[in-house]
Amino acid sequence: MAYLDSVISRVNPNQPSSGVSPVTGGGLSKDSKFNYGYASSTGRRSSMEDYHETRIQDVDGEMVGLFGVFDGHGGTRAAEYVKRNLFTNLIKHPKFVSDTKSAISESYTYTDSELMKSETNHTRDAGSTACTAILVGNRLLVANVGDSRAVVCKNGKAVAVSRDHKPDRSDERKRIQDAGGFVMWAGTWRVGGILAVSRAFGDKLLKRFVVADPEIEEEEVDGCLEFLVLGSDGLWDVVSNEEAVEMVKPVSSPEEAAEMLMQEALKRGSADNVTVVVVRFFKSTSC
Repeated sequence: MAYLDSVISRVNPNQPSSGVSPVTGGGLSKDSKFNYGYASSTGRRSSMEDYHETRIQDVDGEMVGLFGVFDGHGGTRAAEYVKRNLFTNLIKHPKFVSDTKSAISESYTYTDSELMKSETNHTRDAGSTACTAILVGNRLLVANVGDSRAVVCKNGKAVAVSRDHKPDRSDERKRIQDAGGFVMWAGTWRVGGILAVSRAFGDKLLKRFVVADPEIEEEEVDGCLEFLVLGSDGLWDVVSNEEAVEMVKPVSSPEEAAEMLMQEALKRGSADNVTVVVVRFFKSTSC
């Protein structure tokens, strides 16, 4: 959640949750190189604005894994649109295999542009974060827009492979100000006093300042890389990177691990929707 009015409309944390049952699931790649699990809960919110996507797909003879967490604000429109279209646009990109980084960056931009075109009939602004992980061969590419987050366990330690896009980040504040915008305190630091993330899909009224340009990090999938955790900010608001990794380490099933992290966030009083994806890599070489 990122809008100021979303903060005001939160369910009282002492009240019971919305009653919507959590969703969990998982799968295994056909080449048995990795498996994954996911868990998602409305939590204490009155509605669900988190989405996630998990795909294993053959692209030009290459077995590809695509995983994403999308956290909407101002409603579900933007998050649902990104879930439905981002990966489809990406795997259609002519450079998806040959230049994956460029394909990811251009697909983010294209998806955001198409979302903006589809928003012409709506009077209320909507937006979404996107934190995605793409597995191509022995490459893991993590792309992020917003404050959902990706963390890996590497050599037994937690390593953040995305940086939260918050308006109080010095480089983000400068970018916004250089574009003619401003950042101010309104319960937390916000773009134009409204939005608590500095990059997102959608948000057409703030689009000049709130871009959908992803920061992309790449890791080699080798014996040193054990697993990946993707989560919406409902997880990271109450669970640190190090805590998440330590909790997942002894749990062999990624579905059970994702559900455990989700439940732990809820137990700790997370006031947001909570969505978690865990991808565990099967070691083929020693570290």
